[in-house]
Amino acid sequence: MDDVEPAVLLDRAANGERAAWDELVERYAALVWSVARSFRFDDATTADVCQTVWLRLAEHCGRIREPDRLASWLATTTRHECYRVSRRRRREVPDDVLPDGPAPTSPAIDESLLDAEDHGEVLAAFQQLPESCQQLLRLLCADPPLDYATISAIIDRPIGSIGPTRARCLDKLRALLATTAGGR
Repeated sequence: MDDVEPAVLLDRAANGERAAWDELVERYAALVWSVARSFRFDDATTADVCQTVWLRLAEHCGRIREPDRLASWLATTTRHECYRVSRRRRREVPDDVLPDGPAPTSPAIDESLLDAEDHGEVLAAFQQLPESCQQLLRLLCADPPLDYATISAIIDRPIGSIGPTRARCLDKLRALLATTAGGR
């Protein structure tokens, strides 16, 4: 199959031909590995990136617009996956590199009780919000923080609607808290 064009291999692989898929992997595995490795990931991360790239190819093998440029498509897809992994890793902070700060002071017992009571009221009010508001507010408070593009993809809403929706959800939460605090 060495002389078979990439377009033909892609078509055969899309139709479930195992030999065509094996040929694609054999032909382009070194390319995918070398592009991923150029990001200086460890072997396990490089292998994960490569697996994801092959998964993307399996998902799109019947829809690649320029099948004769498969090597370019694979290299670009590999770079994009490496960038995604790099961005995710930048948001992660290992515990052992957190700076040592001053020891927290212990609040007076009455402050702790008031904080616990306030926390309970906020939680009760939060649980009364519509599920869509709860989901959005949880995502906005995620640690590490998520950017609006990621949140938009998760909740399937336009990026421009996130801020106004957040404001409406917080207004609802404030109104619920006001009715609870009014009973105190």
